[in-house]
Amino acid sequence: MEMNEKMDALLRQVQRPARYVGGEYNQIVKDKTEVDVRVAFCFPDTYEIGMSNLGLKILYGIMNAMPGVWCERVFAPWGDITDAMRREGIPLWALESGDPLSDFDVIAVSIGYEMAYTTVLDMLDRGGIPLRAADRPELRHLVMAGGGCMCNIEPMAEFFDLCFLGEGEDVDREVLELYQKAKAEGWDKPRFLRQAAQIPGVYIPSLYDIAYNADGTIAAITARDGAPEKVRKRIVEDFDGCYYPTRPVVPSTEIVHDRVSLEVFRGCIRGCRFCQAGHTNRPVRSRRPETLLRLGKETLENTGYQELNLSSLSTSDYRDLGVLCDGLLDYCRPRGISLSLPSLRADNFSMDIMQRVQQVRKSGLTFAPEAGTQRLRDVINKNVTEEDLLNSCRIAFEGGWNNVKLYFMLGLPTETDEDVLGIAELAKKVFWTWKQHAVNKSRGVRITVSTSEFIPKPHTPFQWEGQISRAEYMRRVGLLTDALAKAKSVTYNWHDAEMSLVEAALARGDRRMGAVIERVWRAGGRLESWSEYFDLDRWLEAFPACGLDMDFYATRERPVEELQPWEHMDCAVSRKHLERERRRAYEGVTTPDCRAGCAGCGAASLLKEGVCRG
Repeated sequence: MEMNEKMDALLRQVQRPARYVGGEYNQIVKDKTEVDVRVAFCFPDTYEIGMSNLGLKILYGIMNAMPGVWCERVFAPWGDITDAMRREGIPLWALESGDPLSDFDVIAVSIGYEMAYTTVLDMLDRGGIPLRAADRPELRHLVMAGGGCMCNIEPMAEFFDLCFLGEGEDVDREVLELYQKAKAEGWDKPRFLRQAAQIPGVYIPSLYDIAYNADGTIAAITARDGAPEKVRKRIVEDFDGCYYPTRPVVPSTEIVHDRVSLEVFRGCIRGCRFCQAGHTNRPVRSRRPETLLRLGKETLENTGYQELNLSSLSTSDYRDLGVLCDGLLDYCRPRGISLSLPSLRADNFSMDIMQRVQQVRKSGLTFAPEAGTQRLRDVINKNVTEEDLLNSCRIAFEGGWNNVKLYFMLGLPTETDEDVLGIAELAKKVFWTWKQHAVNKSRGVRITVSTSEFIPKPHTPFQWEGQISRAEYMRRVGLLTDALAKAKSVTYNWHDAEMSLVEAALARGDRRMGAVIERVWRAGGRLESWSEYFDLDRWLEAFPACGLDMDFYATRERPVEELQPWEHMDCAVSRKHLERERRRAYEGVTTPDCRAGCAGCGAASLLKEGVCRG
């Protein structure tokens, strides 16, 4: 049976064949005879997740705008097709051409979360690409990676030839231009990698040697062959003028975020001490309202979407939010297009704006107090008070809302049982606020409390903290469950502790962990951010089998003076600032947001003027 016939037969057996066939509106197809470099853009999750990712849409557009470059999309197959692919000898293919990964010059991988690591290996193997960089000696089949996990990609270092630290709009293009030159002039792979290491924001793992102490900690990180001692992240300084995909691929099947996502600004003015994105995405850079209006209208017209979402780490912090919403509503309202605002903060919640943007469709409200008491909110520098939250809920209930979601973390540094019980008390106060101020009590109220386990992440003030054990996390879950058992109209959900343990180990892992990841993959690990596929036992077996201890990475509190695996990754927020913020956390002292006063984190050094305006 021919390959195309095999694929057709295979797709007739799966639940969602549209995931695998391409042919969507606005997809980009080029003539292979006019292409110098073919790029397979691999997203290590399902089509529905990947096609919701704005970063993928941006880089897909940028790479395809380059002369001689054709970028195609590749997503991880779901379980209903994987075994049959192996059995029939069908390799993983790209959507635009249907060609296997082995036909491509460059395999570009976007990794936003650690639980995708095993899926990356699975995709490479299914596409006929050797896993380890050392086993790919030729310039062809270059595997490069970008995304949020690059701030500590050491656990995957031996699998990648090249990594991008920071934002990819400029550095992706620069590396591909160098690759075009290298391919045309017949360079070997070592020469290309040495040259690529000179591009700011490019990390070549093979050009760094890691030495370890007898206790397993890192003794030294040494750059060689001209590679920089530290790789400094790249940003797009002129965010208002940078590329935005106004003609993105429109999926032929339903995806998770089936709408236009309009990125209003990058970075965050807040300094939440647990938040990796809030630190690694600094400094803040915004788009002007008139730019956003133009981009939003163009994208809606080019896609036919009926929903527009304003995205950022904290959308309500956008200075011109009211002006922007009014302009968009003038266009959206008569066309029945809804406008949504996620990432709201309880300390600057505006009922006026919410009532305006939700005229087409009214959704629930979500707030993230993160901690149940003011003491602990000060420790984590949340800068949100109980009064802020209850006042925002009052405004919402008076405006007709009756659905509120509250997000918290358990296991934050210095957390006590009193802090855990404070979550229940806060939820009860939200209920009484509804009781006193709701305009439509006959509809009732839904208050959803959700908790996840705190995970210490690199490049944050809490990067040295240990994660609490699974048993302790479940004890605190039980404590909160009992406290909420009789709470009226309150539903409690909690995130699985087992996956959080693995994520914590991977987040702060070093290069030796690559053997663990590969062993878990060979035991069947893939798509592990999905509960259907995650199996803690695979990880518990793999760590000792590879001579490593999971608790050494996840639950161990680390001395501040210890050399961390990511010390050569410079995200522009200084170590001095992180240490200072950790001290202030234990003192219970808050740090104002960037607009109230510069905290001296160091991120402004990435800007030409050297001043971050928040």
